[in-house]
Amino acid sequence: MKYILTLCLLFPLIVFCQSSFDQAEKLFEEGKLEQSQTIFQVVLKKDPSNLKANEYLGDIAGLNKSWDEAITYYGRLKQLKPSEANFFYKYGGALGMKALSVNKFRALGMIDEIKGSFEKAIELDAGHVESRWALIDLYIKLPRIVGGSETKAIRYSNELSKLSAVDGYLSRGHIEEYFKRYSSAEQQYKKGILSGYSKTGYQMLANLYKNKMNAPERAKIVLEEFRKKSNK
Repeated sequence: MKYILTLCLLFPLIVFCQSSFDQAEKLFEEGKLEQSQTIFQVVLKKDPSNLKANEYLGDIAGLNKSWDEAITYYGRLKQLKPSEANFFYKYGGALGMKALSVNKFRALGMIDEIKGSFEKAIELDAGHVESRWALIDLYIKLPRIVGGSETKAIRYSNELSKLSAVDGYLSRGHIEEYFKRYSSAEQQYKKGILSGYSKTGYQMLANLYKNKMNAPERAKIVLEEFRKKSNK
């Protein structure tokens, strides 16, 4: 009897939270971030452990470049569900973006936690592609004196190639491009495009031609090729 009474008391709250959540999710998908944020906050107030509401609020904060707020929501998600790789990935990403907005000394103190978050995501999900991309970017952009390493970036690129040939080639091209080995980057991007239909691959090759190799006409040809394939 007591169990039934508890269910009766909780049912209106569950219904309210679900209908409000659905409304907020729809607004988010329509790009109405401020409106969806307000409703998600109401949902969270009534159900603080709601994973999706926390995640959406973190995503909205990230889209608004409110990195401290995003870090708070993603940090809470890590605590609520420490087995979810994506929560560590998003937390690391928000930390990384905050590091770009503070002075160099503060940023240096954040590197280990950023790196550790992406590594934890991979530990939890051996096939986590996004965290490997993030680590590649981190290792090529960090100065060597504070842990930057092309060798480690290549190692994660090699891991990516075992999960996805396209990501393997594109990530290696990204490394080559960063170190201004443009011809090598071009070949990697082309291999990525050939190994699987990839909008990202076409865009990366076009950007390389336009922004690094002073070949805007070649960039146009690449994008036109993508357009034709997309319309088939």
